[in-house]
Amino acid sequence: MEKREDLKSILPFLPLKLRSSSLVWPPSVVEALNSLSQGPLHSNVDSGEVLFIAISDIRSSLSLPNSSIAYSASHGFALFLDDLLPRAAAAKWFRVVVPYLATLLLKLPSLLETHYESADGGVLRGVKTGLRLLESQESGIIFLSQELIGALLACALFCLFPTNNRGAKRLPMINFDHLFACLHDHYEEVENKLKCIVHYFGRICSSMPLGYVSFERKVLSLECTPSCIPYPKEKNWSQSNISLCHIVITVSGLIEDQSREAIEVDFANMYLGGGALVRGCVQEEIRFMINPELIAGMLFLPCMTDNEAVEIVGTERFSSYTGYASSFRFNGDYVDKKDMDVLGRRKTRIVAIDALCSPGKSQYRPECLLREINKAFCGFMDQFKCHQYQQFLKDDGLLGLQHDQNVKDSGGRSIVNLLSLGHTSTSSQETEETSENQLIRREGHSHQPLDNQHEIGVVTGNWGCGAFGGDPQLKAMLQWIAASQALRPFILYCTFGLEALQMLDQDSSLLLQSGNISCSCIESICIYPKHTTQTCKSWKLISV
Repeated sequence: MEKREDLKSILPFLPLKLRSSSLVWPPSVVEALNSLSQGPLHSNVDSGEVLFIAISDIRSSLSLPNSSIAYSASHGFALFLDDLLPRAAAAKWFRVVVPYLATLLLKLPSLLETHYESADGGVLRGVKTGLRLLESQESGIIFLSQELIGALLACALFCLFPTNNRGAKRLPMINFDHLFACLHDHYEEVENKLKCIVHYFGRICSSMPLGYVSFERKVLSLECTPSCIPYPKEKNWSQSNISLCHIVITVSGLIEDQSREAIEVDFANMYLGGGALVRGCVQEEIRFMINPELIAGMLFLPCMTDNEAVEIVGTERFSSYTGYASSFRFNGDYVDKKDMDVLGRRKTRIVAIDALCSPGKSQYRPECLLREINKAFCGFMDQFKCHQYQQFLKDDGLLGLQHDQNVKDSGGRSIVNLLSLGHTSTSSQETEETSENQLIRREGHSHQPLDNQHEIGVVTGNWGCGAFGGDPQLKAMLQWIAASQALRPFILYCTFGLEALQMLDQDSSLLLQSGNISCSCIESICIYPKHTTQTCKSWKLISV
C-alpha cells in the first residue's frame, strides 16, 4: 500500500494512518467508535450536545486542532439534533443511525483497501480509477462504491478530515462543521439542508446501496498532443460548420426531473459544491443536498480552471424538495428509479461547469465568449468522440472547413451564422457538407425524433445567470452551440419562466425551420470588441 502513488496523494487529506502496509485508525479512535457503535445505552451519546463532545474527543485522538473546526459548530449540533429534528426522528438517529455510522467508519480502512485492490483490477482497462488527489490539469477518473462514499461522508459529518493543507491545494471544505455552525443565525434553508443529509444517512443505514459512482475531471488541453482534445480557438468557432442540434424549450420543470437520457448541468462554482456545506442554497447546492454522494468529490477535486469541467455519473437521489434559496424545504423521501449502466452506475450524469462571475459588459467580448463557450464545450464533450473532436479542432483549421466556411446543414443553419467571436465569413459561396463532415453529424441528424436517438443529450438552463450576472439570452445561445459542437443529439433548455427568455422557444423554432438566416441584432450572438451595450431583448431573425 505504501508504494501506491494514488494513495500517497490523498493520504494527507484522510484521517487514517498507514502502518505495516495497512490503513488503520489510531487505537483510541477504534475504542471511541466501538463505543458509539453499541448505542446510547453503552456510549451515553443520546443528544446533539453529547455527540459533539464525542466527536471532539475523536478529533483530539487524531491530533486535529480545535482551531480547525467552525465556531458555533457545537451549538449547531445541539440545536439541530435536540431542538429542530422531530423527537421520533432524533430518537432513531441516536439509537440506530449513529451506531451504524460508527460501524461504517470502523470499516473505512478495509473499504479503502478493497477499493484499491479493485482499482488494480481495472473497472476500465488501462485507466487509473483509484482514489487520489485529481489535480488541476490532470484529466482522469475515479470510481467509488456507494458504500465507500457513505463512509467518507460519515467522516465529513463527524468532522474528521484534516484541513490544514486543503487551502494550499485549492480544495473546497469537506467537513460538515460550517453547515451546522450556520444554524446559529436561524437560516431555515440550512435546517432543511441538514434534514436532507440526515435523511440520506438514515436511508443508507436501513439499506446500503451497492452501486458505483465515477468522478471525472475533463480537460481541454492547452497543448497539442495526440491523445487530448485541444482548447478551441476563436477561429475554430468562427469557422465551424457543425449543424445545430435539436433544441427543446420548457418553461416549467427542473433539470433533475427530466426523463430523457442526458447529461444534467450543474451551475457550478469553480470550487465543486459551492456553498453546499455553508449557507448557499441555489441550483448547485440543492443538487448536492438531494444527491449527497456528490459531496464526496469535494474531498479530492481541486477547483476548476477555465479549461476544465467535472462529470459525475451514478449518484443516487434520496430526497424530495420544494422551493429555492431561502424557500428551500426538505419534502420527504425520494426513490430513485434510474436504470444502472454496465459499470454499476445509475444513469444520472451530472456535469459541473462554472460560469464567469459578475462579468458585466465584458461578457460580450471575444475573450469572455471564448471562455464561456469552451467551458460549456468541455462539460458537454464525449470522450468517446475524442478522434472526431481532434479532427475538427486541428490547429490549422477545422476538418474540411478551409474552403467551406458557410456550409449549411439540412435546415440551412451553421454555427458560423450564430457565433463568429469577432470574425466575419470571407466566403459567400454556398456548398454542401463535405463527406467528412457528414461523418461527424449526418445530414438531418438533428431533426430525428428524440425517441429514436440513443445518444446522450444535454439538459440545462440559465447557467451563470441570476447571482452570477450572466445574460440569459447569450448563455442560452452559447450552450446550444457548445452542445452542437460536442455532437450531442439534443439540448433540453429549462427557462424556469424567466421573462428574458420568453421568446426563446419562438426564436429557436425559427432557427430550426428557416432556410438561410442571419441576425439583424448581431450583438446578441456575434460580439465585436467595440460593442459594450447589452444584448437585445429578443433575437430578431430574418431570412436572407
